[in-house]
Amino acid sequence: MGILDRHKVLEKNATLLLVCSLAVVTVGGIVEIAPLFYLENTIEEVEGVRPYSPLELAGRDIYLREGCYVCHSQMIRPMRDEVERYGHYSLAAESMYDHPFQWGSKRTGPDLARVGGRYSDEWHVDHLADPQSVVPESVMPKYAFLLDAVIEPGHIADLMSVNAMVGVPYTEEMIASAEADFTVQVDPFGDSDGLLERYPGAQVRNFDGQPQLTEMDALIAYMQMLGTLVDFSTFTPDASR
Repeated sequence: MGILDRHKVLEKNATLLLVCSLAVVTVGGIVEIAPLFYLENTIEEVEGVRPYSPLELAGRDIYLREGCYVCHSQMIRPMRDEVERYGHYSLAAESMYDHPFQWGSKRTGPDLARVGGRYSDEWHVDHLADPQSVVPESVMPKYAFLLDAVIEPGHIADLMSVNAMVGVPYTEEMIASAEADFTVQVDPFGDSDGLLERYPGAQVRNFDGQPQLTEMDALIAYMQMLGTLVDFSTFTPDASR
């Protein structure tokens, strides 16, 4: 009996086909899942990746609240056209403290995984307040109300505590200093030494140019750090993984 004849027998016998299908799925599942029980971490640790600062974390919550992820992904695939347009392909480590991650499933607008530092704070303010003023063909809605939405740090310690419960390595010191770190990040004349020690590379300045601390400050602080934590000029993938 040839291979095709044997395959015909399998196709004509529903019970045999079901049993063989279950066997294949079971073996495949074991091969994929079993090794994970012997690994301490499936994500390669990358130098520079750190948890979000309190202000960046608040900005990320605003990003989620306003549905920015619906039109903007944060995952650059290792394909030539994407790398040439957006920058180095995304690393799993860059999303290790995201709950949930912001990989996205479509792009109405450009990918934002490397948007940090590409535009000035003023550009972001103009773009968020009136997208068509800087990108005439944009279909993005206006978010000018963020400039008037004063934000207080009263909730940030609780938010960090919840993130710590799901694995983000916020220490007791970080949580205790949350409110102070939240406000000092927008004060270029404040004592930000503690903030920078806890969150290396955090950008300290008045992001929206206004005296009051607003949701626009928080959102821009978050966007300006995206893709800036890893020094890709020195990054070398771990070949052992």
